Amino acid sequence: MFRLGPTELLIILVIVILLFGVGRISKIAGELGSGIRSFRKGLEEADEEEKEAGTEES
Repeated sequence: MFRLGPTELLIILVIVILLFGVGRISKIAGELGSGIRSFRKGLEEADEEEKEAGTEES
C-alpha cells in the first residue's frame, strides 16, 4: 500500500490552503472544535443520566 511521507503531506497542506484559504480553514477548524465539545458534553450528560437512573433503581 502507498504511504504518505512528510513531503507529500506538506504538498497536500499547501494545496488545501490554496483551495480554501486560511480564513475558511480556521472557520472550519473552529466549527469542528465546537462540534467535538458538544459531542463530549452530550456524552457526559448521558453518563450522568445513567448514574442517576442506576441510583434510583437501587
